[in-house]
Amino acid sequence: MNTKNLVLMALLIGIGTALYIVIPGIVQGMKPDFILTMMFIGILLFPTFKETFLLGLTSGVLSGLFTTFPAGFLPNVIDKFITAFVFLAIVLALKKLTANMVVTTISVAIGTLISGIIFLSVALFAMGTDVGAPFLILLSSVVLPAVAFNAVAFIIIYPIIQKLVKRSNFQTSLSQA
Repeated sequence: MNTKNLVLMALLIGIGTALYIVIPGIVQGMKPDFILTMMFIGILLFPTFKETFLLGLTSGVLSGLFTTFPAGFLPNVIDKFITAFVFLAIVLALKKLTANMVVTTISVAIGTLISGIIFLSVALFAMGTDVGAPFLILLSSVVLPAVAFNAVAFIIIYPIIQKLVKRSNFQTSLSQA
């Protein structure tokens, strides 16, 4: 792992964290997750096990620390960690297609949906609530809008980061393509 890559990953997660903090909560304190979007971008730039491990763990801890969802620390850590590796599997399976912005955006939307489902499942189980009705309500009122929001944020942010990375001398999957 190279120091420049660690710095870029830290910047991505730091920017995602700053945006996550300033966005107000929507329903029951849940909010669109810029940390998740930046984690996905980091995995797209560095699609390896070590980088995904770091991105998933740091994203989970920072999301957990700044969550406004009751008892949301542990669900955030579990959710981001699992989602990071699921997204890595998607990226590696679609390696030839990830240059296509539509395929990549759909992958981000699927990753966001997986993240939301894992988070809600763990959070509701940990809180000891009846999972049925609250799960469907939160899925439709928070997770699905977050999927759309993260996809739009990705469409705006990713091309900017692609151009910056190509101008620099970072060794990412973009520079190898």
